[in-house]
Amino acid sequence: MNSLSKADFDQLMASYIDDGIKRADLLGNRGPVKFDAHGRLTPEILEAYRETGFYVFEGLVSPSETELLATEAMDLLERAPVTNDAQLDKHGRPAFGLDFAKPAYTLVTPLSDPFGGTTALNGRHQVQMLQPKPDPSAPPAVVLAMHGLCQIMESGLRLYGHPALLSIAASVNGDDFVPYTEVVFVKQPGVGGSVSWHQDGVTHWQSQNWDEDIHGFNFQVQLFDTSARSCLWVVPGSHKLGKIDIKKLVAEEGSDRLSDAVPLYAKAGDVTMVNRQALHGSFANTSDELRISPTIGFHKRSSVLGAPAALLSTGAESYDEAWVSERSKVLGYAISARAAFYQEEKPFHYVPLNMQPESMTLAPANWKQALMNYNLRDIAI
Repeated sequence: MNSLSKADFDQLMASYIDDGIKRADLLGNRGPVKFDAHGRLTPEILEAYRETGFYVFEGLVSPSETELLATEAMDLLERAPVTNDAQLDKHGRPAFGLDFAKPAYTLVTPLSDPFGGTTALNGRHQVQMLQPKPDPSAPPAVVLAMHGLCQIMESGLRLYGHPALLSIAASVNGDDFVPYTEVVFVKQPGVGGSVSWHQDGVTHWQSQNWDEDIHGFNFQVQLFDTSARSCLWVVPGSHKLGKIDIKKLVAEEGSDRLSDAVPLYAKAGDVTMVNRQALHGSFANTSDELRISPTIGFHKRSSVLGAPAALLSTGAESYDEAWVSERSKVLGYAISARAAFYQEEKPFHYVPLNMQPESMTLAPANWKQALMNYNLRDIAI
């Protein structure tokens, strides 16, 4: 663990953050979502996304929906186990999610980089970030992620069916796009851990059909204002470069503060969209800001069918049509749940299911049972 103080860390980061914001503001890849007459992203947005590898959709999720999401997420934080192996939360109650097949929470040492320089997650986190020393009053472990968005938050299930998000997914990955995984990333103020520089993709780097979209993308919905001190950072254009030798890059830079990277600072209700091949990461959160980011990923169907399973322990050796179809049903439940709650909104039509929202309605009393352990069938490539 690094002995660097939080004050020294903040001093190291100050000018880097200022310069990063200036670089970000020159890119022209943020603004409200816009669709054409056919429900596709407008060409200028697609061009900016494809050029830089990411986009910030400002104000995409309404304040009222953002508030519902934040309320549920905060409740889940209160109900988290005190360590990864604990059965009780900090109030002495049974922790949430003990009945799920996969852990509902990932906790880490405060201000640490749990994956950097390790073999975890296929070794994609090649270097370790600076790890400032936490305050003596910090808890032994803090939540980094909450897993299975659609089974842990009713508002999260509805978010998964958001027509604007799904229309963006269809614009980029085609009408037959397929799910990846859903997780809620957390950066608690003054203690939130870092996530080392990495590229998400694993399986297709050597594919003869490789292109910049082959490993899909992730949305992150910001539930609170997040500044350059707490947000994700991305190296623009890196999604076009193939697999990057991150260890070499950091060695050449002389630190983990990559000179071309920019922060995806955002307001509550903004949605960031990042190509999974883009080089990205986040620093330890020594700020007083709380960042909670429900994260939703989607793939191109052609990238998934027949591909070997990777990154997540799903039990599949490769993904066939039956696996993809079963996992995609969650989109139908989400669209239906959203249609029932936001009745003034036009539901998204997900072509592969070819269904009407009412045909996949879940009763409020049994939505958790119906979706229980759905994330065992996540699709990671």
